[in-house]
Amino acid sequence: MCREGMRPSLNGSTVIYRVKDLTKTVIIERATVTDAEEILALQKLAYISEAEIYDDFTIPPLVQTLEEIRGDFEKQVLLKAIVNGRIIGSVRALSEKETCYIGRLIVHPDSQNQGIGTTLMTEIENIFRPSNRFELFTGHKSEKNLHLYQKLGYKIFKTEKVNDKLNLVYLEKTTKN
Repeated sequence: MCREGMRPSLNGSTVIYRVKDLTKTVIIERATVTDAEEILALQKLAYISEAEIYDDFTIPPLVQTLEEIRGDFEKQVLLKAIVNGRIIGSVRALSEKETCYIGRLIVHPDSQNQGIGTTLMTEIENIFRPSNRFELFTGHKSEKNLHLYQKLGYKIFKTEKVNDKLNLVYLEKTTKN
């Protein structure tokens, strides 16, 4: 991947990426509340595969409302990945004390495995670089997610049983000793 442009900051600068196939330009920038409806629709599409893995279509990303995601913009930074004017990916995070909590990394199913999720993760980490620690979680059967996060340097530090079908796997990455 070669990057053009500048690093994003909390004021919403734009970064332009050329992804693996070199035929599309992916723009990563801070999302605004006006993007909420499009991000929510993408989120529901992207999380269907997770719901199928666990045979549970009531997982929080699938039942989140437009009002709830609009509220997320008040306390979290949301990034979006855009191709041809369409949002094809997103990630959100917030910082509490020394830890940045990352969540809801999503990429349109047709655009997965092209480096977009990795790019979104890299940019959200850059925004929260002052944090000493990054934390996220995924389900224990979500092998692609676990592989991606571990490839990015995250290590499992805790597993929590939610119910008979789901254990949450918590991963962390520390940036300072």
